[in-house]
This record gives sequence, C-alpha cells and structure tokens, in this order.
Amino acid sequence: MQVEIRGAEKLSFREKQVVTLKEMGHNNEQIGRKLKLSASTVATLFNRAKGKGYQVVIVIPGDSMNLFGTDEDEEV
Repeated sequence: MQVEIRGAEKLSFREKQVVTLKEMGHNNEQIGRKLKLSASTVATLFNRAKGKGYQVVIVIPGDSMNLFGTDEDEEV
C-alpha cells in the first residue's frame, strides 16, 4: 500500500510527519512520543496542516483486496 499526500508541498516537514502518522491511525499521544513532541504540539501541527489543505490518496496495487475476481468465482 502506498499513501500519497496531495498538497504536501504546502506543509512543513513536521506537519508532513504528523499528517502521515495521523492518517495511519495514530493518536496525538502516540505521535508525540514517536516525534518527541507534546500531544498539544501534535494537535497544533495537525490543525495547521488541515488549514493549508491537503488530500490523502491511498494506492493499493493490483487486486490485493481480492475484490475483482473472475465471474467463475461468484456464487449463484
């Protein structure tokens, strides 16, 4: 799986780090521990990033989720 952040050029390095970890499901406390920041600083960075506008696109290669099987795979 690949995560693409569109509009990342608008974000600072720290904002990109926070956005990436937030979009992966981490909470402010977890991110703060990992980046050696307070949870409130993480929240501030995330809110600034949201204000600058960005979009996250997840690219999943091939049929790794097994959603596009052949017609023969379908039950009648």
